[in-house]
Order: sequence, then C-alpha cells, then structure tokens
Amino acid sequence: MTFGLPVDPAVLVVAALLVAGVLSAAFAARVRLPGLLLFLALGMLIGDDGLKLVSLSDPSVAQTAGVLALLVILFEGGLTTKPGDLRRAAAAGLGLATVGVVLTAAVVAGGVLLLTDLGGTTALLIGAVVSSTDAAAVFTVLRRSPLPPKIKSLLEVESGANDPMAILLTIGILEAASGDPTLAEWLRFGALQLGGGLLVGALVGTSGAWLLRRVELGASGLYPVLALGVAGVAYGTAAAAGASGFLAVYVCGLIVGARVPRHRRGIRTFHEGLANIAEIGLFLLLGLLVFPSSLPTVGLTAMGVTAVLVLVARPFAVHATMAWPWLVRRDWNMRELGLVSWAGLRGAVPIVLATFPLTAQYPEGGEVFDIVFFVVLVSTAVQGSTIGLVARRLGLREGASIWAPIAETLPLEGVDVDLLEVDVTDQLHIAGRRLRDVPLPAGGLLTAVVRDGRTLVPTGDTLLLPGDRALVASPRHPRSSAQIVAWARGELPEPAEPF
Repeated sequence: MTFGLPVDPAVLVVAALLVAGVLSAAFAARVRLPGLLLFLALGMLIGDDGLKLVSLSDPSVAQTAGVLALLVILFEGGLTTKPGDLRRAAAAGLGLATVGVVLTAAVVAGGVLLLTDLGGTTALLIGAVVSSTDAAAVFTVLRRSPLPPKIKSLLEVESGANDPMAILLTIGILEAASGDPTLAEWLRFGALQLGGGLLVGALVGTSGAWLLRRVELGASGLYPVLALGVAGVAYGTAAAAGASGFLAVYVCGLIVGARVPRHRRGIRTFHEGLANIAEIGLFLLLGLLVFPSSLPTVGLTAMGVTAVLVLVARPFAVHATMAWPWLVRRDWNMRELGLVSWAGLRGAVPIVLATFPLTAQYPEGGEVFDIVFFVVLVSTAVQGSTIGLVARRLGLREGASIWAPIAETLPLEGVDVDLLEVDVTDQLHIAGRRLRDVPLPAGGLLTAVVRDGRTLVPTGDTLLLPGDRALVASPRHPRSSAQIVAWARGELPEPAEPF
C-alpha cells in the first residue's frame, strides 16, 4: 500500500533544482565565473531541448515568474543602497537610466540594420530590449567586485531605475508595429511610467517605513514579512495606476532601507536570501525557455549585436550622457567612465523583455528572443567575469565609504532602550580619538567595543580605532539613531545635546 500527493514530484524537482542552483553558485565563486551563467546553462540542460526533465513551453509563465523575481531583486537592491552614495550618483544614474537607455537602443538598432537583413521594426525592438542593464546581474556582481563606492552606487541606481524606459521603448515599438501611436501618447505613457513610479514608490515607501518604525509586532521575524508586503503594495499600486511598478519597488526599497534602522539587519538578511532564491529560479526558468539548438543559427548575428552593444553603444551612451557638467561636476574621470561602460551587464531584464514580442505574437519574436538570449550569455560570461580585472587594470580599487555609521539598531525587549552598533571607519570624527574626547549625547552609553574578534569594556581612555564596532545604548527615541550618527561624524553641537 502506498500513498502520495500530486504535488510530491514537483516538490522533489524544485528542491533538487534549488540545491543544484546553490551548489552552482558556490562552484562559480570558486572558478570566478558569474553564477547566473551557470543557472542559465542548468536550465537549458534540463529543458525541452536537453534532458527533457522539465518542460516550459509557455513564455507567459516565464514572463510572470520573471516579473515576480525581479520585484524581489529590485527591492533588495533598494534596501542595500546607501543613501549618501545614492545622493552622489542620483543625477548621473537617472541620466543613464533615461537618456542613456534611448541612446543605447538607437545605436544597437543602427548596428542591427548594418549587420543583418532584419527589418527596421525588428532592429528597433532588439535595441530596445537590450538597452537596459540588469539589476539581478549588476547587484550579484557588485557584491563580489572590488569597485569604488561611487561606481557601485551609479551602477545600482542605473540598473534599478532604467527598466521603465526599456519597457516604454519595447511596448511602444510593439504598439507601433500593430498600430500608430501619436507622439503625445508616447510622451504621456513615458511620463506616467517614470513620474508615477517615483511618486508611488516614495509614498508607499514613506508610509511603510513609518509602519516599520512605529508598529510593535512582537516577533522580530514579522518585520521582514511586513517589509515584503510593503514592496508588493508599491508594485501593485503603481501597476494599477499605469505607472512603473519596477521603479516604485526600487524607490520603496531605498526609503525603507534608509529610514528603518531598527530591525535593519533582519530585514536585509531575509530579503538577501529571498533575492538569491529569486535569481536562481529566474535564470533557471529563462534557461528552460530557450532551445539551445536554435542558438547556432543566430550566433553570428548575435555576436555582432553583442559587439555593437558592448564596444560601441554602451560607451557612447555613458560618455554622451555623463558629459553634461551638472552630471559630472568633475567627479568622474575617463578611467571611471571606462569602467562604468564595461560594467553595463545585461541579464534577466532583457530576456524577460524579449518574451514580450513572443506573447504579443510578433512575427519575428522567436528570432528576437534567441538573439537577445545569446547577447545576455556573452555579456554575462565576458563582462561579468572580467569586471574585477578591468577595475585593477584601470587602477580603480574599492575605497572606504561611510553613509550612516549605524550598522544596526537592536531593540531591547521590555525596556525603552535601543542598542546601536556603530562601525568605526577612517572618515569618522571619532576614529583615532579617546572616548573622553568625544562624549556621547546625554543618556547615551558606550557599553562595549568589538575589535579583532575580542570584546573590550571601554573607559574614558579607550581609543576608538578604524575597524572597531562600538555598541552604544541609548534611550528609545525617534532621533536616537540620528544623534548617534551625528556623534560619530562630529556634528553634535558643544556641549552635546541630550536625546
């Protein structure tokens, strides 16, 4: 006698794929290859054109799953983006996310027309689909690449904010192929996508941050779940209003990450794990959707498109967009712009966008998808594995960065006291000073200093060194985190104000 449920085989397959994906990521880290590339390869291996273990013939399923995965990835990217770096890179990042996307699409479309016999609409469609960098690929590579903080920030802002413009171009071209939208309709659609996404993300993110700060949920594990719900509300509200849900989710993540110091570590850890699962699942699904046997027929064309994208379109878009004085402000030199040009990774977003022509039954939709998939493979393999090498060759190494020295605010249950962790870096006013020379605001108490794995009980003679983690107890107050930040930066008035 036996017993089984219909879902049992699916559970086994999903669990096995998850284990294989995680092991692939570990192997990729050892051999210094982008893990996303191995996920794609694994999906192709087990798909209809490989071992036939899993079948996925409906592109709309992959499209829906891809959108959900991208939402998780974008929200986690927003949570981990540092506000100070964001302010420094916002103008340039938004320029690349709008003007840069249009320029990239135009140059790639021109290259497709020169290198192939494809029609003008198909060429424009390929240019639009590959015009945006990918948040999943960029955030994954940036976690392990030794890039300067401002370049990391620029790439994060660009990849988080450029999806709406790419979607606008892709949908607009598909609509133009089947109808005749006016210029006013294009402009109205673009303004609603960008402006509406920013507005909804800001409103929902601010409200969500207020909830996460004010509501006592009892169990600390509920705060990450509430944050995930806030992200879903941001996307759903923006989508219902006809705005960009992708942009809304990213902006929402930025605000929640910056304005919720309590439970920050738990929220980020939860969503980092969720984003890793989303990346594995997303690239496995996209690998299942492609037929490897069809790639050689478009290989030569795709290699030409990739060369145009990486060597011509991306550098042109970066230099043309960031040449404006109010964007550069002498902050960006040619070596940095060269690294930004090389680090424009393509990944899941272009592949998800390439499913739009398939679901819209565009006549050459299959060829567009195969070319885009090939472009992503080459971009991920070549650029993703060489960003660190290019950074070293250009003499650009990761530097120290400080946005808010508060690593975490830990609420102590049962008492109105928070324990704040402060990471001491070279840029902080307190670095290299004795505790008696940098008094805390009245009510604050430095309880311990963690140094090289050892815990020290501080006295007035304790010297705070770069690399230390200082544990500060403070009365629970809405401004306690801001006061400790001001203390660490040396921005408190003399004498220090009480909480």
